Amino acid sequence: MAQEITRSEKETEDAGELLARGLRPESVVYLTGLLGAGKTAFARGLARGLGASAREVASPTFAILNEYASESGSIVLRHLDLYRLKDELKDLEILGLPDAVAGAPVAVEWPNATIRRLLPPTAEIQIEILPGGERRIRWP
Repeated sequence: MAQEITRSEKETEDAGELLARGLRPESVVYLTGLLGAGKTAFARGLARGLGASAREVASPTFAILNEYASESGSIVLRHLDLYRLKDELKDLEILGLPDAVAGAPVAVEWPNATIRRLLPPTAEIQIEILPGGERRIRWP
C-alpha cells in the first residue's frame, strides 16, 4: 500500500490532484477517515485535477451529492457524502444510484455497505490524522 504524509490542507488537495490524473469516467473513489481528516480537501484536489474550479468544492454533507463541472460545463466529478443517511437503501434509491453518477468519476465520503454493493470502488483512499496535525494518506 502506497502512502503520503501531508502537512497542510493544500498538500492534501495536491495529493488528490495527483490521483485525479489516473481517473476515468467510470472511476469510483472511496474516501475514508475520521471527521476533519481531510476527505473534502482531497476531493477538492480531485476536482481541480479533473478540470473543475477547486474553489467551488465543499462537503456535500447536507446535499448528499454535489457535481463539479469544467469551464465548458461538462461534469468532471460527482461527490457523495453518505454521513447523514438514515435509511441507506431508500435514500440511495431516491438518488437513483448508480445511474445518477454515470459518466464522470465519483468520490464517496463515508462509504457504507449499501454503496459498496451499488458502486464498488476503483480505489479506496484512507486518510489518517497524525499527531501534530499531519495527515497520512494511503491507497492501494
